[in-house]
Amino acid sequence: MIITELLKRIPVLEIHGNDARDISELVFDSRKITENSLYVAVRGTVADGHSYIASSVEKGAKAVVCEEFPETMDENVTYIKVKDSSKALGHLASNFYGNPSQKLKLIGVTGTNGKTSVSTLLFDVFKNLGYDSALLSTVEIRIADEIIPATHTTPDVITINKILAQAVEKGCEFAFMEVSSHGIAQNRIEGLHFKIAGFTNLTHDHLDYHKTFDEYLKTKKRFFDGLEDTAIAITNVDDKNGMVMLQNTKAKKKSYALKTMADYHGKSLEIDFNGMLLNFNGKEFWTTLTGKFNVYNLLLVFGIATELDFEQDEILQAISKLKRVSGRFETFKSDGGIFFIVDYAHTPDALENILDSINDIRTKNERLITVFGCGGDRDHSKRPEMGNIATKKSTLAIITSDNPRTEDPAQIIKEIEAGVEPQNFSKYTSIPDRKEAIKMAIKFAEPKDIVLVAGKGHENYQDINGVKHHFDDKETINELWKLMSK
Repeated sequence: MIITELLKRIPVLEIHGNDARDISELVFDSRKITENSLYVAVRGTVADGHSYIASSVEKGAKAVVCEEFPETMDENVTYIKVKDSSKALGHLASNFYGNPSQKLKLIGVTGTNGKTSVSTLLFDVFKNLGYDSALLSTVEIRIADEIIPATHTTPDVITINKILAQAVEKGCEFAFMEVSSHGIAQNRIEGLHFKIAGFTNLTHDHLDYHKTFDEYLKTKKRFFDGLEDTAIAITNVDDKNGMVMLQNTKAKKKSYALKTMADYHGKSLEIDFNGMLLNFNGKEFWTTLTGKFNVYNLLLVFGIATELDFEQDEILQAISKLKRVSGRFETFKSDGGIFFIVDYAHTPDALENILDSINDIRTKNERLITVFGCGGDRDHSKRPEMGNIATKKSTLAIITSDNPRTEDPAQIIKEIEAGVEPQNFSKYTSIPDRKEAIKMAIKFAEPKDIVLVAGKGHENYQDINGVKHHFDDKETINELWKLMSK
């Protein structure tokens, strides 16, 4: 693509060199430079891309977008100065791939909990409605029936546009995407045109990155502030931060809730481990999904699909056919009568939601055994909070490792234990080895008891000192159960 075409709608401060040059690829990682590529020098949290301009030119880059021109400039290279190269990258990527987000209906879902579930459920609902769509989520990236492994909640903006362009090429009309706070802060959604933005909730998470809750909230809000007046913003007004998201948005405002008046109102009529009987806007239906948090997730799905002009009865029929999202309240019963639940809950709010959902359903004649931990190199302040929640709401809590990363698992556990209240000291134990912790839960459990293994959900690895070791909670439960029941 010609440089002048790439620069459409991008405020350029200065150009040095030939702007009619043809560019074959966009790159912001200097290690991936190819001949005739355009290198975007982005200032990151660890490294400054401006330091790699010279080496990128040596490797074959024929154009450079930067915030400061280098002292020495190659006569055969075009240098383009912009105010913010990180933001420019998004618009460059959109232009390079033909602005695919304008050619389909892009729906973004943000919030602390529920992003993956809502995005995936939307993808599955629209499949049930007969539409091929794209999905960009933590668990996987999909273009119709093609599955692409996911590496981040929100991929880099070049990858996003490449995937959306492939979706357009395959005839997809819709794309459903998780929008993380990291992705917003790092301008990974810059230049994208969203048809609908959905907000789930906002609770304690990612404060290792955002430092304060207020900064975390403002980052999420940026997503809604940046919407165009042709977009729709739909928020959870039961969440105290729900209306904050809509304060400065130009988008059309919509709401959903279980407890208060809203455009989309829901309530649960019956709930058990097999599913729920729900009522959305006066219409009853059954779903195999369960848990109060899933009522909110499904209500947002219902609201978004309605805003996309589908008939509500048709939407509820499609929702009734849904299966549970991998690693989200996945349940299975052993032949010994023990009920196992695997869930991704790794924040205080998510853990509390899952435990409350289980306690709402169980008859209290069964014991609830919870195996959980906290990830290393992440927000330390949520650890004692999760220790308090798990021990308060379980018959027995077994504190173990999650993804310790570069931290000492024993230290992480110690920080979790600090939140346990004295009256609950007898209700927990600590076993750093996750497999041994699950083994103890199975050993302790009796028929009809419930064992919740939380924190990793769909993940099939444990990150220890930078190495990902294979570890799957569901696989481990089944393996241990077979061995122990012989």
